[in-house]
Amino acid sequence: MGKISARARAGGFHPPQIIILSFVAVMMAVAVFLKIDVKTILGDSLVRLAMNGVLVLSLVPMFNAGIGLNFGLPVGIVAGLLGMCLAVNFRITGLSGFLSAMLFSVPIGVLSGGLYSRILNRVGGREEIAATFVGFSFVCLMNLFWATAPFGNPVMLWPIGGHGMRPTIGLQNYFGKALNDLWSVSVSGIRVPVGLLLSFCLLGLLLHLFLRTRIGRALQAVGENETFAALSGIDVRGVRTLAVILSTVLGAWGICFYAQSYGFIELYDAPLMMAFPAASALLIGGASGGRTTIAQVVLGTYLFQTTYILSAPIANELLIPEAAEILRMIVTNCVILYALLHRGGVREA
Repeated sequence: MGKISARARAGGFHPPQIIILSFVAVMMAVAVFLKIDVKTILGDSLVRLAMNGVLVLSLVPMFNAGIGLNFGLPVGIVAGLLGMCLAVNFRITGLSGFLSAMLFSVPIGVLSGGLYSRILNRVGGREEIAATFVGFSFVCLMNLFWATAPFGNPVMLWPIGGHGMRPTIGLQNYFGKALNDLWSVSVSGIRVPVGLLLSFCLLGLLLHLFLRTRIGRALQAVGENETFAALSGIDVRGVRTLAVILSTVLGAWGICFYAQSYGFIELYDAPLMMAFPAASALLIGGASGGRTTIAQVVLGTYLFQTTYILSAPIANELLIPEAAEILRMIVTNCVILYALLHRGGVREA
């Protein structure tokens, strides 16, 4: 036990980080050898860092509260999709439309997060399994809503019949790339989305400051030892509920960041598997032992997304275009499996 604990406390990189860092270095060398435009790839990696970073950031409150990886992230994503649909339905454009979508998603996220927390509080010790099925079930339930949603903007509805939401709704005329184009600059041929990166950094800073408050420290205390936290006078159930609601709202904002950068809102089954890449990115960053930091979120997201970006053009150059998606799935699932096995090894010790 002492040996494993000492290793867990030691600094340095974890095996997933070492593997991904080595893999990124090899792929970067191959990209240079194949004369692929590396500057474009680096610019895209910055976009994807902030585009996906908020979704990864949303896992932090629940993870630090000892609830585990939030495989029920689709609950928060659906709240964000509803917020964006409301903004599009009211025809709000530009940065105002994006901010309105985030604002609309807050009460939806708080309500759905509260219901979600009631389920997780009743399955102590099995939260990750329960969260997975809650996320899957919620997406399927919302498919019925999307098919009958009472929105009036024709852009969102099927052209024949005028009822039911389209699977994909374009944001070009509303708030597509509102943050990507904000203060965007080119540095040595690398496009830097300053507005998008600053917005992501602001959310990360706010979450970091929250975790340093009294409530934030109580949240982390619950994650470290629920029994000790309860004996110290902390309302464990209330703190866990707050963590779930906060993660759900951040997840709703995360999909707003993702969709505006992507340029489309994707409904129906699109959110179904989005928790797994986010969880992999968090674990690649070094999250372990029920604690993670904002720096690990940034590192893990950048490494994971850079791997994904580099693999696609290299696979195309080597005439194996399907390999990029296969590689992404292998990395996603293997990192999660490693984390579960590593956690199991620590417990057995």
